[in-house]
Amino acid sequence: MVLLYTIAIRLYGLGIFLASFFSEKAGLWVKGRKDWESSLHAFNQEHPIVSGQKRIWIHCASLGEFEQGRTLIEYIKAKAPEITILLTFFSPSGYEIRKNYPHADGIFYLPLDTRSNARKFLDLVQPTQAIFVKYEFWYQYLAALKKAKIPSVVISAIFRPDQVFFKPYGGFFRSMLRLLDHLFVQDQASIDLLASIGILEVTKAGDTRIDRVAQIPAEGKHFPKVQQFVGESPCLVVGSSWGADEIILKEGLANSLPSNWKIILAPHDISEPHLLAIEKRWVGQIIRYSKLDESGGSDNRLLLIDNIGMLQSLYRYGKIAYIGGGFGAGIHNTLEPITFGLPVIFGPKFQKFEEAKQLLKQGGGFTISSAAELSETLELLLETHTYQLAAERARAYIDNNQGGTQKIAQYLKL
Repeated sequence: MVLLYTIAIRLYGLGIFLASFFSEKAGLWVKGRKDWESSLHAFNQEHPIVSGQKRIWIHCASLGEFEQGRTLIEYIKAKAPEITILLTFFSPSGYEIRKNYPHADGIFYLPLDTRSNARKFLDLVQPTQAIFVKYEFWYQYLAALKKAKIPSVVISAIFRPDQVFFKPYGGFFRSMLRLLDHLFVQDQASIDLLASIGILEVTKAGDTRIDRVAQIPAEGKHFPKVQQFVGESPCLVVGSSWGADEIILKEGLANSLPSNWKIILAPHDISEPHLLAIEKRWVGQIIRYSKLDESGGSDNRLLLIDNIGMLQSLYRYGKIAYIGGGFGAGIHNTLEPITFGLPVIFGPKFQKFEEAKQLLKQGGGFTISSAAELSETLELLLETHTYQLAAERARAYIDNNQGGTQKIAQYLKL
Protein backbone atom coordinates (compact mmCIF):
# COMPACT_ATOMS: atom_id res chain seq x y z
CA MET A 1 0.00 0.00 0.00
CA VAL A 2 2.90 2.34 0.72
CA LEU A 3 4.10 1.80 -2.86
CA LEU A 4 0.67 2.71 -4.27
CA TYR A 5 0.59 5.78 -2.02
CA THR A 6 4.03 6.86 -3.25
CA ILE A 7 3.00 6.44 -6.89
CA ALA A 8 -0.19 8.44 -6.27
CA ILE A 9 1.78 11.25 -4.59
CA ARG A 10 4.27 11.45 -7.45
CA LEU A 11 1.47 11.45 -10.03
CA TYR A 12 -0.21 14.24 -8.06
CA GLY A 13 3.00 16.25 -8.14
CA LEU A 14 3.34 15.67 -11.88
CA GLY A 15 -0.26 16.73 -12.43
CA ILE A 16 0.27 19.98 -10.52
CA PHE A 17 3.44 20.64 -12.51
CA LEU A 18 1.59 20.21 -15.82
CA ALA A 19 -1.31 22.34 -14.56
CA SER A 20 1.15 25.10 -13.61
CA PHE A 21 1.47 26.04 -17.29
CA PHE A 22 -2.20 26.99 -17.32
CA SER A 23 -3.18 27.73 -13.71
CA GLU A 24 -1.82 30.60 -11.60
CA LYS A 25 -2.56 28.73 -8.37
CA ALA A 26 -0.77 25.60 -9.57
CA GLY A 27 2.11 27.81 -10.69
CA LEU A 28 2.43 29.23 -7.19
CA TRP A 29 2.32 25.69 -5.75
CA VAL A 30 5.26 24.65 -7.94
CA LYS A 31 7.27 27.87 -7.66
CA GLY A 32 6.85 27.97 -3.88
CA ARG A 33 8.51 24.56 -3.51
CA LYS A 34 11.43 25.33 -5.79
CA ASP A 35 14.78 25.32 -3.94
CA TRP A 36 13.07 24.54 -0.65
CA GLU A 37 16.25 23.00 0.76
CA SER A 38 18.19 26.20 0.12
CA SER A 39 15.44 28.21 1.79
CA LEU A 40 15.63 26.04 4.91
CA HIS A 41 19.43 26.29 4.97
CA ALA A 42 19.03 30.07 4.93
CA PHE A 43 16.46 29.85 7.71
CA ASN A 44 18.91 27.91 9.85
CA GLN A 45 21.53 30.60 9.29
CA GLU A 46 19.13 33.16 10.79
CA HIS A 47 17.77 30.80 13.46
CA PRO A 48 20.59 28.47 14.46
CA ILE A 49 19.70 25.15 16.04
CA VAL A 50 20.56 25.29 19.74
CA SER A 51 20.75 22.14 21.83
CA GLY A 52 17.99 22.07 24.43
CA GLN A 53 15.94 24.84 22.78
CA LYS A 54 12.51 23.95 21.42
CA ARG A 55 11.79 24.18 17.70
CA ILE A 56 8.14 23.56 16.89
CA TRP A 57 6.94 22.73 13.39
CA ILE A 58 3.27 23.57 12.74
CA HIS A 59 1.62 22.51 9.49
CA CYS A 60 -1.64 23.84 8.02
CA ALA A 61 -3.31 22.83 4.78
CA SER A 62 -4.58 26.29 3.96
CA LEU A 63 -6.01 29.50 5.39
CA GLY A 64 -8.88 27.98 7.35
CA GLU A 65 -6.57 25.59 9.17
CA PHE A 66 -4.16 28.43 9.83
CA GLU A 67 -6.89 30.24 11.78
CA GLN A 68 -7.18 27.15 13.97
CA GLY A 69 -3.43 26.95 14.49
CA ARG A 70 -2.96 30.67 14.91
CA THR A 71 -4.21 30.84 18.48
CA LEU A 72 -1.73 28.17 19.56
CA ILE A 73 1.14 29.90 17.74
CA GLU A 74 0.41 33.20 19.43
CA TYR A 75 -0.05 31.51 22.81
CA ILE A 76 3.36 29.84 22.45
CA LYS A 77 5.08 33.07 21.45
CA ALA A 78 3.48 34.98 24.32
CA LYS A 79 4.50 32.36 26.89
CA ALA A 80 7.92 31.44 25.50
CA PRO A 81 9.19 33.83 22.80
CA GLU A 82 12.51 31.98 22.64
CA ILE A 83 10.83 28.97 21.03
CA THR A 84 11.44 28.81 17.28
CA ILE A 85 8.27 28.23 15.26
CA LEU A 86 8.39 27.04 11.68
CA LEU A 87 5.03 27.17 9.86
CA THR A 88 4.28 25.29 6.65
CA PHE A 89 1.36 25.36 4.24
CA PHE A 90 0.24 22.95 1.57
CA SER A 91 -1.90 25.38 -0.44
CA PRO A 92 -1.03 28.72 -2.03
CA SER A 93 -4.30 30.15 -0.68
CA GLY A 94 -2.82 29.81 2.79
CA TYR A 95 0.83 30.57 2.14
CA GLU A 96 0.38 33.59 -0.13
CA ILE A 97 -1.94 35.35 2.32
CA ARG A 98 0.02 34.51 5.49
CA LYS A 99 3.63 34.42 4.26
CA ASN A 100 4.39 37.58 6.26
CA TYR A 101 2.66 36.46 9.46
CA PRO A 102 4.84 37.96 12.21
CA HIS A 103 4.45 35.33 14.94
CA ALA A 104 6.16 32.50 13.05
CA ASP A 105 9.94 32.60 12.66
CA GLY A 106 9.81 30.95 9.25
CA ILE A 107 6.99 30.25 6.79
CA PHE A 108 7.35 27.76 3.93
CA TYR A 109 5.50 25.49 1.55
CA LEU A 110 5.57 21.85 2.64
CA PRO A 111 7.53 19.77 0.11
CA LEU A 112 5.68 16.92 -1.58
CA ASP A 113 5.18 13.93 0.72
CA THR A 114 7.90 11.57 -0.48
CA ARG A 115 10.22 9.54 1.71
CA SER A 116 13.33 11.48 0.64
CA ASN A 117 11.64 14.87 1.06
CA ALA A 118 10.41 13.96 4.53
CA ARG A 119 13.85 12.78 5.62
CA LYS A 120 15.63 15.88 4.24
CA PHE A 121 13.00 18.23 5.67
CA LEU A 122 13.33 16.83 9.20
CA ASP A 123 17.13 16.79 8.96
CA LEU A 124 17.06 20.49 8.14
CA VAL A 125 14.29 21.63 10.47
CA GLN A 126 15.14 19.36 13.41
CA PRO A 127 11.85 20.04 15.22
CA THR A 128 11.43 19.01 18.82
CA GLN A 129 7.66 18.72 18.26
CA ALA A 130 5.35 18.61 15.23
CA ILE A 131 1.77 19.85 15.16
CA PHE A 132 -0.66 19.17 12.31
CA VAL A 133 -3.87 21.20 12.13
CA LYS A 134 -7.23 19.48 11.58
CA TYR A 135 -6.97 17.40 8.39
CA GLU A 136 -3.38 17.12 7.20
CA PHE A 137 -2.19 13.51 7.41
CA TRP A 138 0.91 12.80 5.29
CA TYR A 139 2.23 9.28 5.62
CA GLN A 140 5.93 9.82 4.88
CA TYR A 141 6.21 12.82 7.19
CA LEU A 142 4.39 11.03 10.01
CA ALA A 143 6.51 7.89 9.53
CA ALA A 144 9.72 9.93 9.52
CA LEU A 145 8.67 11.74 12.70
CA LYS A 146 7.89 8.44 14.41
CA LYS A 147 11.22 6.95 13.33
CA ALA A 148 13.08 10.01 14.63
CA LYS A 149 11.10 9.85 17.90
CA ILE A 150 9.83 13.39 17.42
CA PRO A 151 6.42 13.78 19.13
CA SER A 152 3.59 14.63 16.75
CA VAL A 153 -0.01 15.66 17.41
CA VAL A 154 -3.02 16.86 15.47
CA ILE A 155 -5.21 19.67 16.83
CA SER A 156 -8.79 20.79 16.15
CA ALA A 157 -9.45 17.53 14.33
CA ILE A 158 -12.95 16.32 13.65
CA PHE A 159 -13.91 12.88 12.39
CA ARG A 160 -17.05 11.59 10.67
CA PRO A 161 -18.24 8.04 9.95
CA ASP A 162 -18.04 8.58 6.18
CA GLN A 163 -14.28 9.22 6.26
CA VAL A 164 -11.93 6.60 4.85
CA PHE A 165 -10.39 5.87 8.27
CA PHE A 166 -13.58 4.08 9.29
CA LYS A 167 -14.17 2.06 6.13
CA PRO A 168 -13.27 -1.66 5.82
CA TYR A 169 -10.68 -0.74 3.17
CA GLY A 170 -9.17 2.11 5.21
CA GLY A 171 -6.43 0.17 6.97
CA PHE A 172 -3.54 2.15 5.46
CA PHE A 173 -5.17 5.44 6.41
CA ARG A 174 -5.83 4.20 9.94
CA SER A 175 -2.12 3.43 10.15
CA MET A 176 -1.40 7.12 9.54
CA LEU A 177 -3.47 8.09 12.58
CA ARG A 178 -1.58 5.54 14.70
CA LEU A 179 1.69 7.27 13.86
CA LEU A 180 0.51 10.33 15.81
CA ASP A 181 1.30 10.51 19.51
CA HIS A 182 -1.93 12.29 20.41
CA LEU A 183 -5.07 13.65 18.76
CA PHE A 184 -6.92 16.72 20.01
CA VAL A 185 -10.46 16.62 18.63
CA GLN A 186 -13.44 18.94 18.57
CA ASP A 187 -16.21 16.67 19.85
CA GLN A 188 -17.15 13.48 21.69
CA ALA A 189 -18.34 11.86 18.46
CA SER A 190 -14.76 11.98 17.16
CA ILE A 191 -13.48 10.36 20.36
CA ASP A 192 -16.02 7.55 19.98
CA LEU A 193 -15.15 6.97 16.32
CA LEU A 194 -11.44 6.82 17.04
CA ALA A 195 -12.03 4.42 19.93
CA SER A 196 -13.91 2.13 17.54
CA ILE A 197 -10.67 1.65 15.57
CA GLY A 198 -8.49 1.30 18.64
CA ILE A 199 -7.09 4.84 18.84
CA LEU A 200 -7.32 5.98 22.45
CA GLU A 201 -4.70 8.72 22.82
CA VAL A 202 -7.36 11.35 22.24
CA THR A 203 -8.49 14.49 24.09
CA LYS A 204 -11.52 16.66 23.47
CA ALA A 205 -10.20 20.22 23.25
CA GLY A 206 -12.79 21.80 20.96
CA ASP A 207 -12.00 24.13 18.10
CA THR A 208 -9.02 26.38 18.83
CA ARG A 209 -10.57 29.05 16.59
CA ILE A 210 -12.98 29.77 19.42
CA ASP A 211 -10.13 31.03 21.61
CA ARG A 212 -9.09 33.29 18.75
CA VAL A 213 -12.48 34.74 17.84
CA ALA A 214 -13.29 35.35 21.51
CA GLN A 215 -10.55 37.99 21.45
CA ILE A 216 -11.94 39.91 18.47
CA PRO A 217 -14.52 42.12 20.26
CA ALA A 218 -11.89 43.25 22.77
CA GLU A 219 -9.41 44.15 20.03
CA GLY A 220 -11.53 47.20 19.34
CA LYS A 221 -11.10 47.39 15.58
CA HIS A 222 -13.61 49.98 14.35
CA PHE A 223 -14.43 51.52 10.97
CA PRO A 224 -15.83 55.06 11.35
CA LYS A 225 -17.26 55.16 7.82
CA VAL A 226 -19.16 51.92 8.43
CA GLN A 227 -20.44 53.25 11.74
CA GLN A 228 -21.69 56.38 9.99
CA PHE A 229 -23.33 54.29 7.27
CA VAL A 230 -25.19 52.13 9.77
CA GLY A 231 -26.04 54.94 12.17
CA GLU A 232 -28.80 53.94 14.55
CA SER A 233 -30.32 51.42 12.13
CA PRO A 234 -30.39 47.68 12.83
CA CYS A 235 -28.12 45.89 10.37
CA LEU A 236 -27.88 42.52 8.65
CA VAL A 237 -24.25 41.55 7.99
CA VAL A 238 -23.71 39.11 5.10
CA GLY A 239 -20.33 37.36 5.34
CA SER A 240 -18.49 35.50 2.56
CA SER A 241 -21.46 35.27 0.21
CA TRP A 242 -21.43 33.55 -3.16
CA GLY A 243 -23.69 34.14 -6.15
CA ALA A 244 -26.29 31.57 -5.04
CA ASP A 245 -26.53 33.23 -1.63
CA GLU A 246 -26.91 36.66 -3.17
CA ILE A 247 -29.79 35.58 -5.41
CA ILE A 248 -31.67 34.15 -2.43
CA LEU A 249 -30.87 37.19 -0.31
CA LYS A 250 -32.24 39.62 -2.88
CA GLU A 251 -35.50 37.69 -3.17
CA GLY A 252 -35.82 36.75 0.50
CA LEU A 253 -35.12 40.20 1.89
CA ALA A 254 -37.54 41.97 -0.44
CA ASN A 255 -40.58 41.64 1.79
CA SER A 256 -39.18 40.42 5.11
CA LEU A 257 -36.54 42.96 6.11
CA PRO A 258 -38.05 46.27 7.31
CA SER A 259 -37.07 49.37 5.36
CA ASN A 260 -35.19 50.87 8.32
CA TRP A 261 -32.64 48.02 8.28
CA LYS A 262 -29.23 48.42 6.66
CA ILE A 263 -27.26 45.62 4.99
CA ILE A 264 -23.49 45.12 4.90
CA LEU A 265 -22.47 42.60 2.24
CA ALA A 266 -18.93 41.19 2.17
CA PRO A 267 -18.72 38.74 -0.77
CA HIS A 268 -16.20 35.93 -0.90
CA ASP A 269 -15.25 36.92 -4.45
CA ILE A 270 -14.29 40.59 -4.79
CA SER A 271 -13.36 40.44 -8.47
CA GLU A 272 -14.70 43.33 -10.50
CA PRO A 273 -17.18 41.22 -12.54
CA HIS A 274 -18.72 39.83 -9.37
CA LEU A 275 -18.94 43.25 -7.71
CA LEU A 276 -20.66 44.62 -10.83
CA ALA A 277 -23.16 41.72 -10.78
CA ILE A 278 -24.03 42.50 -7.16
CA GLU A 279 -24.44 46.20 -7.96
CA LYS A 280 -26.72 45.35 -10.86
CA ARG A 281 -28.89 43.20 -8.58
CA TRP A 282 -29.20 46.00 -6.01
CA VAL A 283 -29.21 48.94 -8.40
CA GLY A 284 -30.20 52.20 -6.76
CA GLN A 285 -29.69 50.85 -3.23
CA ILE A 286 -25.99 50.04 -3.04
CA ILE A 287 -22.66 51.76 -2.52
CA ARG A 288 -19.15 50.33 -2.36
CA TYR A 289 -17.09 50.83 0.77
CA SER A 290 -14.30 52.36 -1.34
CA LYS A 291 -16.73 55.04 -2.57
CA LEU A 292 -18.06 56.15 0.81
CA ASP A 293 -17.01 59.69 1.58
CA GLU A 294 -15.17 60.52 4.78
CA SER A 295 -18.36 61.01 6.75
CA GLY A 296 -19.55 57.54 5.78
CA GLY A 297 -23.03 58.93 5.29
CA SER A 298 -25.17 57.43 2.55
CA ASP A 299 -28.80 57.20 1.56
CA ASN A 300 -28.14 53.73 0.20
CA ARG A 301 -29.39 50.67 1.99
CA LEU A 302 -26.59 48.24 1.21
CA LEU A 303 -22.86 48.70 1.77
CA LEU A 304 -20.74 46.47 -0.49
CA ILE A 305 -17.35 45.61 0.99
CA ASP A 306 -14.89 45.58 -1.89
CA ASN A 307 -11.74 44.55 -0.02
CA ILE A 308 -10.43 41.68 2.11
CA GLY A 309 -9.63 41.86 5.80
CA MET A 310 -12.53 43.78 7.35
CA LEU A 311 -15.18 41.12 7.76
CA GLN A 312 -14.42 39.69 11.19
CA SER A 313 -14.73 43.14 12.76
CA LEU A 314 -17.75 44.23 10.72
CA TYR A 315 -20.02 41.98 12.75
CA ARG A 316 -19.84 44.49 15.61
CA TYR A 317 -22.19 46.71 13.57
CA GLY A 318 -24.74 43.96 13.01
CA LYS A 319 -27.79 42.55 14.69
CA ILE A 320 -28.18 39.39 12.58
CA ALA A 321 -25.64 37.63 10.34
CA TYR A 322 -26.05 35.60 7.19
CA ILE A 323 -23.08 33.33 6.41
CA GLY A 324 -22.47 32.35 2.80
CA GLY A 325 -21.29 29.14 1.18
CA GLY A 326 -24.17 26.94 2.27
CA PHE A 327 -25.44 26.54 -1.30
CA GLY A 328 -21.99 25.50 -2.53
CA ALA A 329 -19.10 23.59 -0.98
CA GLY A 330 -20.04 24.47 2.59
CA ILE A 331 -20.62 27.40 4.91
CA HIS A 332 -17.92 29.82 5.93
CA ASN A 333 -17.02 31.06 9.41
CA THR A 334 -19.97 31.22 11.84
CA LEU A 335 -17.77 31.78 14.90
CA GLU A 336 -16.86 35.38 14.08
CA PRO A 337 -20.45 36.71 14.13
CA ILE A 338 -21.54 34.77 17.20
CA THR A 339 -18.66 36.17 19.25
CA PHE A 340 -20.52 39.48 18.90
CA GLY A 341 -23.77 37.78 19.91
CA LEU A 342 -25.33 37.73 16.44
CA PRO A 343 -27.76 34.93 15.58
CA VAL A 344 -26.57 33.32 12.33
CA ILE A 345 -28.46 32.15 9.25
CA PHE A 346 -26.87 29.85 6.68
CA GLY A 347 -27.66 27.53 3.79
CA PRO A 348 -28.20 23.75 3.82
CA LYS A 349 -24.59 22.55 3.46
CA PHE A 350 -23.39 22.85 7.05
CA GLN A 351 -23.00 19.20 8.10
CA LYS A 352 -19.19 19.23 8.16
CA PHE A 353 -19.11 22.06 10.68
CA GLU A 354 -19.57 21.09 14.32
CA GLU A 355 -20.22 24.64 15.48
CA ALA A 356 -23.06 25.04 12.98
CA LYS A 357 -24.70 21.81 14.10
CA GLN A 358 -24.44 22.84 17.74
CA LEU A 359 -25.80 26.32 17.04
CA LEU A 360 -28.83 24.78 15.36
CA LYS A 361 -29.42 22.52 18.37
CA GLN A 362 -29.01 25.33 20.87
CA GLY A 363 -31.06 27.93 19.01
CA GLY A 364 -28.34 30.39 18.05
CA GLY A 365 -28.27 29.34 14.39
CA PHE A 366 -30.86 28.83 11.65
CA THR A 367 -30.57 27.02 8.34
CA ILE A 368 -32.54 27.86 5.20
CA SER A 369 -32.80 26.27 1.77
CA SER A 370 -34.84 28.87 -0.13
CA ALA A 371 -35.73 32.54 -0.27
CA ALA A 372 -39.09 31.76 1.33
CA GLU A 373 -37.38 30.09 4.29
CA LEU A 374 -35.03 33.05 4.63
CA SER A 375 -38.05 35.37 4.84
CA GLU A 376 -39.69 33.16 7.46
CA THR A 377 -36.52 33.02 9.56
CA LEU A 378 -36.03 36.78 9.46
CA GLU A 379 -39.63 37.37 10.44
CA LEU A 380 -39.11 35.02 13.37
CA LEU A 381 -35.96 36.84 14.48
CA LEU A 382 -37.72 40.21 14.29
CA GLU A 383 -39.76 39.13 17.30
CA THR A 384 -37.98 40.65 20.31
CA HIS A 385 -38.11 37.63 22.63
CA THR A 386 -37.03 35.18 19.92
CA TYR A 387 -34.19 37.44 18.89
CA GLN A 388 -32.87 37.97 22.42
CA LEU A 389 -32.92 34.26 23.15
CA ALA A 390 -31.11 33.43 19.88
CA ALA A 391 -28.49 36.13 20.50
CA GLU A 392 -27.84 34.85 24.03
CA ARG A 393 -27.45 31.28 22.81
CA ALA A 394 -25.13 32.32 19.99
CA ARG A 395 -22.77 34.10 22.38
CA ALA A 396 -23.08 31.28 24.93
CA TYR A 397 -21.53 28.88 22.43
CA ILE A 398 -18.35 30.98 22.49
CA ASP A 399 -18.38 31.39 26.27
CA ASN A 400 -18.86 27.67 26.90
CA ASN A 401 -16.28 26.33 24.44
CA GLN A 402 -13.12 28.28 25.15
CA GLY A 403 -9.93 26.83 26.61
CA GLY A 404 -8.80 24.33 23.98
CA THR A 405 -5.51 26.15 23.40
CA GLN A 406 -4.56 25.84 27.06
CA LYS A 407 -5.32 22.10 27.06
CA ILE A 408 -3.01 21.57 24.09
CA ALA A 409 -0.30 23.79 25.57
CA GLN A 410 -0.37 21.81 28.82
CA TYR A 411 0.13 18.56 26.91
CA LEU A 412 3.03 20.13 24.99
CA LYS A 413 4.47 21.32 28.34
CA LEU A 414 4.54 24.95 27.28
